[in-house]
Amino acid sequence: MIRLGILLMTLFAFTQVYSQDKADTTLMRYRGPDTLHYNKVYYFGGTGLAFPIGKTSESLSTQAFTGSMGLDIALHNPRYFLIPTLFTMQFRYNQLQNDPNYNRVLENGHASIYALSLAGGIRRQVNRLNTYAYAGPAFCLNVESRVNDLGNLRARMEKLYGFSPAAKIGIGSDYKFRGFYLGLELDYMHNFRKIQGNPVNILTVMVGLKSDITSFSDRMVQVIKPKD
Repeated sequence: MIRLGILLMTLFAFTQVYSQDKADTTLMRYRGPDTLHYNKVYYFGGTGLAFPIGKTSESLSTQAFTGSMGLDIALHNPRYFLIPTLFTMQFRYNQLQNDPNYNRVLENGHASIYALSLAGGIRRQVNRLNTYAYAGPAFCLNVESRVNDLGNLRARMEKLYGFSPAAKIGIGSDYKFRGFYLGLELDYMHNFRKIQGNPVNILTVMVGLKSDITSFSDRMVQVIKPKD
C-alpha cells in the first residue's frame, strides 16, 4: 500500500512537471537572492538504495529499492526550509538471536524500516543549482520477519512490529531544468532501537524529481480555512 502511494505521488509529480514545462518562462540565470524558493512549496519523490553500515550489516543487507516522498516548505527567509519526508527502506534480513516465541532461526528473510523524518535545513542557490543540508528527528516503524515450524512440512512466516525514535542528517543538491528539478541526496540515519542486538545505522543514496505544488497547496488552504 505504501509503495502504491509513492507511485501515485510520483505520477502526480510528473503531471506537475509537464504543466510547469509549458508555463516556465524563467531566465536561464538567476541573480541576487533565492528567487526559486520564495513562498514556495515543492513535492519531491526519489528512489535509491539503503546501505547498513558497521555492525548493522551483520543482520541487514541492501535490497532494492528504497523510496522517499516529502515536501520542501520554504520559510519566510527562503534560505531556510522544513522537509517532512517518508522513507521506505527494504533489507535482506538474518536473525542472529534465538526468539523463545519461535522454534526456528530465520536466514535470508526480509526486514523493512519506515521512517518519518521531520527535519529543518539550510540551502544555497547558485544560478539554477541548489545545495542544502538538513537535520532533525525521525520516527520509525521497524518490521522484522520470524518463522515457526508447524510440523507436517509446514511453516508460518510472521512479522514483528516495533516503533522507535531516530535521528537523520543529510546533504544534497538539485538542478532546475525547464519545469522541474533533478536532485541527488545523501542521508544518514541512526535508529535508537537495536535490531538483533546491533545498533542500526543506515546510509541512503537517493535520486529524484522535485516539482512546484505551491498553487495546489494554496487551493487546499483556501478550502480548509474557515470563512469569516
